[in-house]
Amino acid sequence: MNKQDHLISELLGLSPSEIRRNDPVAPAPPGLGAPGGAGDELAIAGDAYEGASIHNRELALWQPPSRSADRDIIPQKTRADARVRDTYRNDAYVQSAAQQHQDGIVGPEFVLNSKPETKIIFGKEDEKWETEFQEEIETRFKLWAQSDDKWPDAGRRNSFTQLIRQAVGSYLVTGEVLAVVEWAREDRNLRAFNTSVRMIDLDRLSTPTNRMSDKNIIAGVQVDRRHIPQGYWIRQAHPRDIADPRAYQWEFVPRRKPWGRAQAIHLFDQRRPNQTRGISDVVAGLKELRQTKDFRETMLQNAVVQATYAASVESDLDTNAIFQRLGGGNLGEGTAFENSIAQYIGAHLSAVSKYMKGSDQFQIGGVRIPHLPPGSKLQLRPAGQGGPLGTDFEKSLLRYLSAATSLSYEQLSRDFSETNYASFRGAMNETWKFMNGRKALVADNFASFIFRLWLEEGLNRAAFESMPRKFKNPDNMGWLYQPQILDAIAACDWIGASRGQIDELKETQASALRRKNTLTTDEDELARLGKDYRRVYRQRRREKLLRDKLEIEDESDLSATNMMNAASGAEREAPDERNEDKEADNKDARTDQLEPVVNV
Repeated sequence: MNKQDHLISELLGLSPSEIRRNDPVAPAPPGLGAPGGAGDELAIAGDAYEGASIHNRELALWQPPSRSADRDIIPQKTRADARVRDTYRNDAYVQSAAQQHQDGIVGPEFVLNSKPETKIIFGKEDEKWETEFQEEIETRFKLWAQSDDKWPDAGRRNSFTQLIRQAVGSYLVTGEVLAVVEWAREDRNLRAFNTSVRMIDLDRLSTPTNRMSDKNIIAGVQVDRRHIPQGYWIRQAHPRDIADPRAYQWEFVPRRKPWGRAQAIHLFDQRRPNQTRGISDVVAGLKELRQTKDFRETMLQNAVVQATYAASVESDLDTNAIFQRLGGGNLGEGTAFENSIAQYIGAHLSAVSKYMKGSDQFQIGGVRIPHLPPGSKLQLRPAGQGGPLGTDFEKSLLRYLSAATSLSYEQLSRDFSETNYASFRGAMNETWKFMNGRKALVADNFASFIFRLWLEEGLNRAAFESMPRKFKNPDNMGWLYQPQILDAIAACDWIGASRGQIDELKETQASALRRKNTLTTDEDELARLGKDYRRVYRQRRREKLLRDKLEIEDESDLSATNMMNAASGAEREAPDERNEDKEADNKDARTDQLEPVVNV
């Protein structure tokens, strides 16, 4: 069996005899060969595509390099990340965009919605166990994740929600998220779970200086021959902390433990095959962002300069004479030339004074109006507008920024003066599509990693009462690592930020109609508002019991029915059953008052 047969056998699971019998690697018959010249990149005569033409005058000098994804990204990633961070620190619009990403994806609390697949776990569906497991897991995880002790963070500074928000912000700036898993051992008496996560600055992910020649280490990521990540080389300190000797030391963190437990979490959007690192979407608009910032600064400086001078004097005389005429003192000892000018001005002003003696027309409201020598002009300067700030030109720049950050112009600029409900609703829908995609790629993925690690530890500890007894035996935990078992137990959704409502009446009516026509579920509708339907149900039950105890009548069901009827055009329901009974009694009374009909 040759090497080629061995590789095919390993891939397809075939024996050597089957390989020879099927002969999957036999060459094609001569008649099926490719036509002559196929694949010859230099055999093209003429330009079939104008965009690829080398003879077009406008495109002749456009010769972008053709490289692999890593060769495009890695040489310039450090500089690109630094520039995006600088823009984030110093540009209010970019900082606002990052904040809106976090608020629009994660919100104030990232809520677990556990959905175990009992068909895979037990071989049959068990809704009763699912309900018990969901309630216990969600309660225990919330207590751990949102604790004031910050158990999920290895540095004990961030709650679970804060870690997710940080991951979303890191992805916007660098196009990647990196975290390592640690087994915390401090505070053993207080800690219920040892699982913790430490966020890693992407600048620390790099290839050690003594491993630069290793082709399997790409920008700090060690891969195998199939390009599957095996681990990550992480500096012990930031590379710019040159005074710290740890900046020249690397630690290798394997991607998983031998039994499958994750040790490193690296998330990015792989847009090309064999792409090892990610890069921020904002990089595509960095040039325009920089020019926009410079434009705003230049225009603001221009406005300041124009507003600095309230008035100016145009005259052939020197500054000293004009300054004295306007009521100022002597600027200094004058020369013979200055004295002669002063005598001339003095004679002129003496003549004017005699001519205007006794007149008060040179004062308005007690404010003096100076009379300048012939040929002198006093001009008042209004404050300058400073250029096209706030005009269509700046709006066009902000629209470019909104495209780079995948937000609508209205949300980015906070300018709602030129929009209506329909257009803004359409813009919000497009933003919501993006937010959902980014939520699934970053927030949900990162949160599921952490939840799976926490759940794995809890199952190994037999910490959950809802698990059947046979699955809590420490000597029989091999079942947990069978294919898809842990995936089925850890299956879940995540409830993040509320979508928000522009017109609450219209959108609430639409929600009611969707529920009435069975086009949606309460789970989906409440998730749009950032709420967990099970918590809402439990709270409504508590409120109902309290109303019944205090004998408070509940009108909410009737109001909701009437609202749905109003939205659909149906008739309103009767406000009260007692009114229906009263109306029936009145009808009977009117019937009794009628004279009987006598048949002759």
